[in-house]
Amino acid sequence: MRLTIGVAIAGLVLAATALAAPNASTVTVTAGKPSELKFTLSKTSVPAGVVTFRVTNKGKSTHDFKVAGKKSALLRPGKTAVLVVTLKKGKAAYLCTLPGHAAAGMKGTLTVK
Repeated sequence: MRLTIGVAIAGLVLAATALAAPNASTVTVTAGKPSELKFTLSKTSVPAGVVTFRVTNKGKSTHDFKVAGKKSALLRPGKTAVLVVTLKKGKAAYLCTLPGHAAAGMKGTLTVK
């Protein structure tokens, strides 16, 4: 199953669209609202399998997105990257790896069913 997830970072927006599987979920993520240092995902859970994160930085500073041991490119404001990962059942932690960003709130956990 392939799932695309949009992730928004308080400045980063990850828009998502389901791919391939007819029962795949669509996840849209908006970032930057209400804080520059925040990710917002449109869904709190996804099915196990291949997940595509489309990350767009809508904020004013550089960000990245790391999940399941994989990290996107550093994204300047207005830039987009795609990150494809395979997620197993359980919890998948995500965060921005820039110094101080995760501590300020750019982190979370996605449930994988």
